[in-house]
Amino acid sequence: MSGPVPAREWLSWAAQLAPFFCLYITFGTTLGFLISGAPLILRARGIDLAEVGFLQLINLPVGLTFLWALPVDRIRLPRLPHRLGWIVLMQGSAIALLLILSRGEAWPLSALFGLALATCFCVATMDIALEALVVETVGPERRPYVASAKLCGASLGGIFGAGLLIAEYDRIGWHGAVLAVAVLNGLCLLPMLRYPERALRRVSAEAQRGALALGRLRLLAGRVLVLGLYFAAMFALTGSNNLALLDLGVPLAEVGLVTGGLSSGINLVMALVSGVLVRRVGTLPLITVSAAGVAASGLLMLWASAAAAPNLGLAASILGILCGGGLGVPVFNMIYRWAQGPQPATDYALLFGAAFFAAMPLRVGAPALAGAVGWPVYFALAVPLYGLAVLLLRGAIARTLIADRAAGRAVS
Repeated sequence: MSGPVPAREWLSWAAQLAPFFCLYITFGTTLGFLISGAPLILRARGIDLAEVGFLQLINLPVGLTFLWALPVDRIRLPRLPHRLGWIVLMQGSAIALLLILSRGEAWPLSALFGLALATCFCVATMDIALEALVVETVGPERRPYVASAKLCGASLGGIFGAGLLIAEYDRIGWHGAVLAVAVLNGLCLLPMLRYPERALRRVSAEAQRGALALGRLRLLAGRVLVLGLYFAAMFALTGSNNLALLDLGVPLAEVGLVTGGLSSGINLVMALVSGVLVRRVGTLPLITVSAAGVAASGLLMLWASAAAAPNLGLAASILGILCGGGLGVPVFNMIYRWAQGPQPATDYALLFGAAFFAAMPLRVGAPALAGAVGWPVYFALAVPLYGLAVLLLRGAIARTLIADRAAGRAVS
């Protein structure tokens, strides 16, 4: 009788993870297509690097969610539990916008940009409600596995949105690609409709929700700053690899498959592995080894761009993807830990959104900088910036782990 119990418990836990996994697929697909795929298509059609960087402004709602996270914490929509209500509203709105966007291939660029921005707003707001649901219904000992599911789902979404749809774009066109994203968003919402939010809500999640977002920002300011520097440096070192590969002469379809499809597949595997490693090896050792690999990939990209060696550039990109995949779970697991408070949607929006927003100038300006100074100099600047950012983030995480051990909390 004792054997089947763990199996039933495992199946129950897998079923609890499935709704998160599915919604993270839609997050990766939608943003992967709008933010990574479209700039590649336009760059291949001849627009310059500065204009490609401007398209990163589609990301803006992801970085500004802290401005409207407080209503997500305070307002309960009718008929559904608190977090599910916001998830359904925002996901449904994103689907409607994508259906409109799918008809607009010949519309002015400004109209398409506005629709993409509005879609990103809905996806970003859905995400902070989803992350608050994690904090409120999943215990600390299981959050590394939710972070793993998050990154696995986002990686699968990236394979589809930033990889396969771009590789097949010449065949299916704008309407088919955007319509596919909308349909996937609808299908992946269905499992979340049955998620037992009320039954799983922990008592501590019902604490009073009264602090202002800006007051909480002062408490979290140091963590926001180190996360912002980390996100900026990570993008500077790895986020422009697809553009560098294009400029090295790698064909668009191959770049899409490597930096969109293959990278998402590698991230999927690394998310599965690192979710276990966080529990068995520990957060800090995993961060140290993975970050060293990412820095090494940046040095190889410098070499490849200086030597005009596209194959070396592809190898460097794959190494960066492989090692960067080991960083996602420990970093997001720590964000969940830092968001553990009376207003988890607001706290998560501050920690992730405000940090993402702090990195926005570099995200927008990095392609223009590369165009001005050349890719070798660009990577020579990016590698030491990344090293500094990782050291600061690692120090902040170490202090939290030490404090948690002193307080007797479960840590990894």
